Amino acid sequence: MRFTGKTVVITGAASGIGKASVQLFASEGATVYAADIDAANGEKLAQTSNGDIRFQRCDVCSTEDIKALMDRAAAETGGIDAVFNNAGAGGARESIAEIEPEQWDWTMDLLLRSVAFGIRYAVPHMIGRAGAAIVNTSSVAAVGPGYSPTAYAVAKAGVLHLTKCAATDLAQHGIRVNAVQPGFINTNIFTSSIDCPDDKVPGAKAIIAEMSRQAQPVARGGQPEDIARAVAFLCSEEAGFVTGTSLIVDGGITVGPRHSWDPAMPSLFAALQAYVEGAPAMGGAAA
Repeated sequence: MRFTGKTVVITGAASGIGKASVQLFASEGATVYAADIDAANGEKLAQTSNGDIRFQRCDVCSTEDIKALMDRAAAETGGIDAVFNNAGAGGARESIAEIEPEQWDWTMDLLLRSVAFGIRYAVPHMIGRAGAAIVNTSSVAAVGPGYSPTAYAVAKAGVLHLTKCAATDLAQHGIRVNAVQPGFINTNIFTSSIDCPDDKVPGAKAIIAEMSRQAQPVARGGQPEDIARAVAFLCSEEAGFVTGTSLIVDGGITVGPRHSWDPAMPSLFAALQAYVEGAPAMGGAAA
């Protein structure tokens, strides 16, 4: 019960990583303010889960909504102890050669600006709270191209730098700020990004799970609970000496090229060595 007596605010709470986080924090004693644009599933979460969960509809692209959320949590409980700025979606899928200005701006508003103002409007209610902590959702997409569309990757890289800057700004108030970088987690973010019909969602999730299982050293699909546990750690006293950094939770997908962990995938060095030793080279016989 690490969070007994604590007030926690979580955005993007109605599904996926946010939902798993709400349930975990509530199960460990927190009063959780679960915020999402999806009112139906948010209300259902609050009504059917164990613990003190209070839903508030919040569009994180609206600074007024974010401020109202933080003000409500503080007014009802006396302050805020932890914030998980998690809300997001896949954003615009177009490449940099095709994206339009409004698509770019929308993606940045949703994934980066929302985090900045989630911090901004929470901080006045966190000053003076022992152990106060903020966690922001970044992504493995922040470490390089190939994991997501361009605008999403740039926004998530921005979240990492914002996290570091906020950690320095808020150190004087005793507020720690960290980020979590999920890998391929089996949530609705992929299916919603391609407007997947409801009847095809289960099959699509099965494809995601199988592809992620094969794409990383940890041979299983990532689950929302994997990220929720990391976030809870970063918000807890166990991470009291951790700030301004990020925790990558990705099954190892970013550790290196596939040949570094998959013995069935020869490296360039192995291919050259085989050639020198007279063994058949990849793609054809040795000269």
